[in-house]
Amino acid sequence: MEFYQLGYFLEIARQRSFTRAAGRLHMAQPALSQQMKNLEAELGTPLFIRGRKETQLTAAGKAFLPRAEALLSQAEAAKTVVSDVAQLRGGKLVIAAIPSVCACLLPEVIRNFSKRHERVALQLIEDSSERVADCVESGLADIGFLQLPASKSAFSSQTVLSEPFVLLAGKAHALARQKEAALKQLAAESFIFYKGRARDTALESCRKAGFEPRIVCESGELETVRALVASGLGLAIVPRLAAGNLPSSIRAVPLREPRMQRQIAAIWPKNGRLSPAAEALLKLTGEQLSQSASV
Repeated sequence: MEFYQLGYFLEIARQRSFTRAAGRLHMAQPALSQQMKNLEAELGTPLFIRGRKETQLTAAGKAFLPRAEALLSQAEAAKTVVSDVAQLRGGKLVIAAIPSVCACLLPEVIRNFSKRHERVALQLIEDSSERVADCVESGLADIGFLQLPASKSAFSSQTVLSEPFVLLAGKAHALARQKEAALKQLAAESFIFYKGRARDTALESCRKAGFEPRIVCESGELETVRALVASGLGLAIVPRLAAGNLPSSIRAVPLREPRMQRQIAAIWPKNGRLSPAAEALLKLTGEQLSQSASV
């Protein structure tokens, strides 16, 4: 049974005539009659009583009529939903991202996205790079933003940002007055570590600089790390993105040695393609980063 056959059936029922229905459908009457014979054969019963002046529905045809109308209505509704998603007039976009991206990059991106595509519902999942990858791989999220590396066999990816790490110090700390710092000079300092892959990068860099950092606290919450630094508990080594919009109680000091860098990428399933909404979000992310770099 084809949807176009249902449409033919409904037009004949409305017109009560194969001839008038064929005219309305802009097709030859023999072709229309053949399509109805095919439909009746598939259903196993006649749908029409073909009179000389008027065509009537059989009992089976009368029973079939509301169901055919419902099926076509559902099909049209499905087309509308798909069209709305494709044209960004509806649907839902689920984004998974690491905390620094959620806090310091996506708010402006999401604001601009919502202004342009207000009918698309947005959901944000904030978690570690590993969890972001899991969300995208399982289909829970449509697009993810994480710190590389990511599995090349599982995901397609696009690098959106390469950034250095910086040192966060409370304004009362002597380092807050320096233009830059070398990591090897900080062996005697206390550290607050920012959990996730950023932690792994910071720990490895400290060891390369010749010391094991004295970690007094760890947190996966960026605002908690900042608050602890502001309180004077210790220093924090964080990506530059996580040092945006700092309160006056904290200073960000560039690190001279060793050079610490990370890459942030957008990921999506390897064998899939980005939805129109995800494509639009990724484009806006690039625009936001370009605008920030030019300021």
